[in-house]
Amino acid sequence: MAEPIRVVVTGAAGQIAYSLLYQIASGAVFGPNQPVYLHLLDIAPMMGVLEGVVMELADCALPLLAGVLPTAKPEEAFKDVVAAFLVGAMPRKEGMERKDLLAANVRIFKEQGQALDKVARKDVKVLVVGNPANTNALICSKYAPSIPKENFTAMTRLDQNRAQSQLAAKIGVPVQNVKNVIIWGNHSSTQFPDASNAVVNVGGAEKSVPAAINDDAYLKSAFVNTVQKRGAAVIAARKMSSALSAAKAASDHMRDWFLGSGDRWVSMGVVSDGSYGTPRDVVFSFPVTTANGKWKIVQGLTISDFARQMLDNTGKELSEEKQEALDVCKD
Repeated sequence: MAEPIRVVVTGAAGQIAYSLLYQIASGAVFGPNQPVYLHLLDIAPMMGVLEGVVMELADCALPLLAGVLPTAKPEEAFKDVVAAFLVGAMPRKEGMERKDLLAANVRIFKEQGQALDKVARKDVKVLVVGNPANTNALICSKYAPSIPKENFTAMTRLDQNRAQSQLAAKIGVPVQNVKNVIIWGNHSSTQFPDASNAVVNVGGAEKSVPAAINDDAYLKSAFVNTVQKRGAAVIAARKMSSALSAAKAASDHMRDWFLGSGDRWVSMGVVSDGSYGTPRDVVFSFPVTTANGKWKIVQGLTISDFARQMLDNTGKELSEEKQEALDVCKD
């Protein structure tokens, strides 16, 4: 057995963490031979609930779980961690403007960035799940200057998983037969789910998804709209936001980052270098490949006029969010 690695989950008493913690502690993320020591961060009023979660983790009798540290102190939570799942964020409440949500979250992610900077390992891999995830990741990185920018990512894997399952259902194949569907931009309703480069295995033969579906209007409208609005549809049905699927996506994202994505492209919100004419220095979702703990943007894809419009639209929103967040930082 390897030495245990320290992994932090914030918002650890919440819904997403409830599904995520089991996946991390069971070996689904870091592999079947990697013990983990879990650091669980939440706010002081949630410590009683968190105690129950700690009991349940013990009751799972998981061989890979080397220990658990529940805490309300960021500097305890982030000490020596190699991976950080930043799930806890201020949720949007009824009547709340986006800028109010941004303001509340800037404070949370500024504090967490400072704590990471101070006590985490410098090679820590940070995944921001809490919304607005892209801009939260950007702010967190800004306040952790000693950690490389490329170590901060935002989760768009849930959108990719949603898109992949929609396409598989439409074509009538198992979900694993579809690959290289892309989520561009922001994890918001401006995101662009793009099937134009996706491929599908149908009856042992590989073909392009657009050729298999043969319905351009569907791929530009119903498909895009369904993926963009899926989170809202889950809330309408469940009266709560996506938790099980969000936890699975966070596991997928971190597993691929640590262990490699193989021959598949995966969607990750990463600090933009301006690829594909996107705004620089915002956290933008691109298709990436991962190997040896590093991600690399897939280059050389053709961007249609329709895609250009979609990329520009989501890029504009991210630039505006960034400006709003930076204005809050000055307060």
